[in-house]
Amino acid sequence: MNSIKACIFDLDGVIVDTAVYHYKAWKRLANSLGFDFTEEQNEKLKGVSRVRSLELILQWGGITKTAAEQEVLATEKNTWYVEMISHMKPDEILPGAKEFVQACRDAGIKTALGSASKNSMMILEKIGMVDLFDAIIDGNKVSKAKPDPEVFLKGAEAVGVAPADCVVFEDAIAGVEAAIAGGMKAVGIGSPEVLTEANLVISGLDKMSIEKLDEL
Repeated sequence: MNSIKACIFDLDGVIVDTAVYHYKAWKRLANSLGFDFTEEQNEKLKGVSRVRSLELILQWGGITKTAAEQEVLATEKNTWYVEMISHMKPDEILPGAKEFVQACRDAGIKTALGSASKNSMMILEKIGMVDLFDAIIDGNKVSKAKPDPEVFLKGAEAVGVAPADCVVFEDAIAGVEAAIAGGMKAVGIGSPEVLTEANLVISGLDKMSIEKLDEL
């Protein structure tokens, strides 16, 4: 009998890949401040909050801003980002993601979203996946960033499942650490060399199945 009663999914890098939009918005901000921002630097911001991301970018650009100025810049970046994601379409769902979430539901497994993004609901609406989640816990409902397990613990609570009976799907090291800190199993989406603490690492949800869940 499958002891996994709930699957909790991160959004960025698991269901959709919004990294390209974050990159374009941060690059535009960096350029407006007179320096460049590379894709390599963008990789280092995976799973990092907007406020911390801005701090790092300013550091890389050798620029100092007051807290109030940083708030204005972060808001400006987010405005550009939201404008870009407001045009997202269902064909931007990563391969196998919608099918696997549906397979979980068909198998009687609860599904939840656990994302740091404050724009999760808009993205899910644009790609037509809102109704596939029993609970949506995002940046508007949590105060602590991953690797703190708050977002996943709230997801488990919202679907009424004990953490030990949950599996988290994550593409970031901090997300895998958060799942484990919360007493959950973690499936990493990405590279086994990077996501070393995950119980299982796959390249994408198109490589996941209910059978593999049973093996966890």
